Amino acid sequence: MSVVVPVFQPGAGFDELIASLDRQSLDPSQFEVILCDDGSGSATLERLERVAAVRPNVRVLPLPHTGWPGTPRNHGIDAASGTYVFFADQDDRLFESALEQLCDYADQNSSDVVVGKVVGVGRAIPKAIFRRDVSAAALGTDPLLELLTPHKLFRTAFLRRNDIRFPDGRVRLEDHLFVMKAYFAARTISILASVPCYAWIKNEGSASSSRIDPEAYFPHLESVLDLVEENTEPGPFRDELLRHWYRGKILKRIGGRRMLRYPADYRERFLDVVTPIVRARFSPAVEQGLTFPLRIRSALLREGRRDELLRLAGFEAELRCEAECMTARWTRLGKLDLSVRFRFLREGRDALVFEDAVGTTMDAARSGDAHAAVWRPPASLAAVLDREALDARRDLRHDRADLFVRDGSGAGRRVRGRLSRGGTAATFTIDPVRMFGRADRSPGGPVLVQVRHAGWNFETPLTAQAGVVADLGRAPLLAGRSVELRRAPDGAIQLRRHWPRGRAKDAVARAARFAWAVARRASRPLRKANVPRTLRDEGTGDVGAG
Repeated sequence: MSVVVPVFQPGAGFDELIASLDRQSLDPSQFEVILCDDGSGSATLERLERVAAVRPNVRVLPLPHTGWPGTPRNHGIDAASGTYVFFADQDDRLFESALEQLCDYADQNSSDVVVGKVVGVGRAIPKAIFRRDVSAAALGTDPLLELLTPHKLFRTAFLRRNDIRFPDGRVRLEDHLFVMKAYFAARTISILASVPCYAWIKNEGSASSSRIDPEAYFPHLESVLDLVEENTEPGPFRDELLRHWYRGKILKRIGGRRMLRYPADYRERFLDVVTPIVRARFSPAVEQGLTFPLRIRSALLREGRRDELLRLAGFEAELRCEAECMTARWTRLGKLDLSVRFRFLREGRDALVFEDAVGTTMDAARSGDAHAAVWRPPASLAAVLDREALDARRDLRHDRADLFVRDGSGAGRRVRGRLSRGGTAATFTIDPVRMFGRADRSPGGPVLVQVRHAGWNFETPLTAQAGVVADLGRAPLLAGRSVELRRAPDGAIQLRRHWPRGRAKDAVARAARFAWAVARRASRPLRKANVPRTLRDEGTGDVGAG
């Protein structure tokens, strides 16, 4: 195994990276670290040499300065002696078992690429890609596009045989080009989601966090689109891939508060560059696969409706969701049932109102099942969008709601809601014994709700009237240690549990639940499926057709 690290005048985080490599469960004799110095100067070179001097498995490659990580990584590929290459950045970390687990998983599955679980530090990481291990993942089926950073394991011979390299020089999206070349060429791509492998740390001032220069950035995006088109045939698969970059690199940059924050001259430059790209590269079939809000943005962008696009951004910036707990009650089994109502508001009025095919305002319960669910937009947009473009029926069918209890550590414990038809109400069942686990020290915290409605996403505190909380009463025995809802002066509610007191209550609750489950199973009548066939036939009284 070879770990390739491009280095340029590293800060204190570099010491943490080296420390994480020192802690690897994989024996140092089984992996090497190649520090590819991008012309940092003598002070950095001396620092790297001191690191290598006391670690036989560390090598330093002094290189001319390029100002970008692609060329140093290529030198690392050329110099690698391991069966596999893993790319790490100078301020990130590896978890202790990462290299061993990645190598074992690649060996087990004959993988050319392994995407190990990435944990974000100060940055959000897409969740779908790491929901489960996938021994053989497929583009277009598994969410491989969600994370196209190079922090992955690659088979060294595979990279060399297919001449898969990073572009040299200052090329934006160089990681997308490299990873997509690997994805298209690989026989087996695997996802190792069950083991945390890499901590990706957000650093202020990085290229990925700064505002892009449209004229410089988007030609590189077109290079990625060219690569996709070279490796796919026209049709749904290609559309699905292209949609990823259209959504993430263009449409998400022209919505809501982000769009409003752009200076007017920058906004015009941005739209001047992307509008012809949209018209040339993203077909109506690509657009149709977008969520409802992005379809509206796309239609306005394609038609050059810049004023309306800005007004839509203003609407979205002011759009908010209120989530109010209407009832709360404990069940006999120690679970907390909450019924929650949602309102989607702008300037104090309902903002997501839908009409049926003949223009009649729809009851929310019918909106997902009707032949059409046409959004009634603000008057400033109604004149420029046709009814077909405003039909959100498909998206309303994918509405969802999740409840989270967040403690001081930032950890969230999720409960999936049972959504009503129409997406304006949901019920949640919180089981404290299962939510917090045996050794969980969390005291609980604020209750938040994440709601998806007609393709718009919201996160909002859960509120309640004082009476709802006051009438709840104490948690029953089967809830375990004491748990209570508390209401802040602004109406926001928290779920709080006692810690460290209550271990005995938890133990009693678990034992009582187990006994109840055993008794319930024993009291069930003998199921038909468990009765021998001859007895079933004799006992039914059925008579043959003759």
